Amino acid sequence: MDNGGVENAGNGHANGAGSNEGAEEAIAQLFDDYQAGFNDYDIDRICDCFALPAVIWQHEKGHVFADDEELIENVEALLKALEKEGVTHSDFQVVSSHVSGSSALVTLDWSQESADGETVLEFTCHYQLIQDGVDWVIAAIVNE
Repeated sequence: MDNGGVENAGNGHANGAGSNEGAEEAIAQLFDDYQAGFNDYDIDRICDCFALPAVIWQHEKGHVFADDEELIENVEALLKALEKEGVTHSDFQVVSSHVSGSSALVTLDWSQESADGETVLEFTCHYQLIQDGVDWVIAAIVNE
């Protein structure tokens, strides 16, 4: 997997406290886990990457997911749509990343492919992350 040179991200289970380097490693792991959730069609793994409430903006509309049930319902619908499109693999490149204290802004370019390696979808997402204890989690996403 090519994570665009982000040497550092995380499912938030790595220690993000302290220097930006530790935060960057935890954030890199977060996005590796997020990507793995999509590649494995693992709803729980994807949802574990979020803070609640979470906000997702797409198609010029914002949606607030207040609890696990709402987020799970949304992720289930998204995975069904990806399955219908024939997406079997998702990959990302880091466009930019900025960590400031217990928050971070990260922009990723995503590419989603079919089993034969053909690109099905390409898009950019902007992520607002927060540190929750030692964990880094997604608080908001804006999809381009």
